[in-house]
Amino acid sequence: MAQLFAGASGFAYPAWKPAFYPQKVPQTRFLEHYAARLNSVEINYTFRRTPSPKTLEKWIEQTPDGFVFSVKAHQRITHFKRLKEAEEATAFFLDSLAPLENAARLGVVLFQLPPNLKLDAERLEAFLPLLPADIRCAFEFRHESWNTQRVYQLLESRNICLCQAESDTLVAPDVLTADFVYFRLRKSDYPKQDRDAIQAKVQGLLRGGRSVFLYFKHEDTPEGALYAEELLHETSL
Repeated sequence: MAQLFAGASGFAYPAWKPAFYPQKVPQTRFLEHYAARLNSVEINYTFRRTPSPKTLEKWIEQTPDGFVFSVKAHQRITHFKRLKEAEEATAFFLDSLAPLENAARLGVVLFQLPPNLKLDAERLEAFLPLLPADIRCAFEFRHESWNTQRVYQLLESRNICLCQAESDTLVAPDVLTADFVYFRLRKSDYPKQDRDAIQAKVQGLLRGGRSVFLYFKHEDTPEGALYAEELLHETSL
């Protein structure tokens, strides 16, 4: 059954008080409160640090069944190795996520490539077999040269999602390559008209049988988390 998972890119932000977190909630209980209102979060700190089993197990304990964590792949894979000769780094990182995977709490693993990495379809084709078929993966390409049919076909052949990323300066092609869709919505503003359009698009994807993972930017204000909560409330499954 298609599902909607919506949240923000992170949760540990005191600046979200009092609009999202009650003023008296300590930071140690932010995740618990977040998970009472939203059903997913995108974790970005895994880009620089490998999460410890203790940390992941604590996150699982603090959140209810059905809450999932999407994580950004480590920079060793995407920025240092740049997908080449990355077998060991990829296996190590994916193995570190075992507590989430074993508890059915792993959402999507996001591979965000550096902006200066241009199209290299052969490099991508050699890397993709390193990704287990039972782990949802998405790719965010930040150089426009990757927007080609060959890249889309490579992703589709392994049910890997082309990340629907947008910012004030970048919008990814609206191309579906997997049975789920991964959105990273990072514009500086999302007025109600834009949020209504997002909701309509998400509703159409769900009705078409695709699960949706959607994350608004976090920054220093709680709007992203509030927009995600609004989306969950307004979307019927």
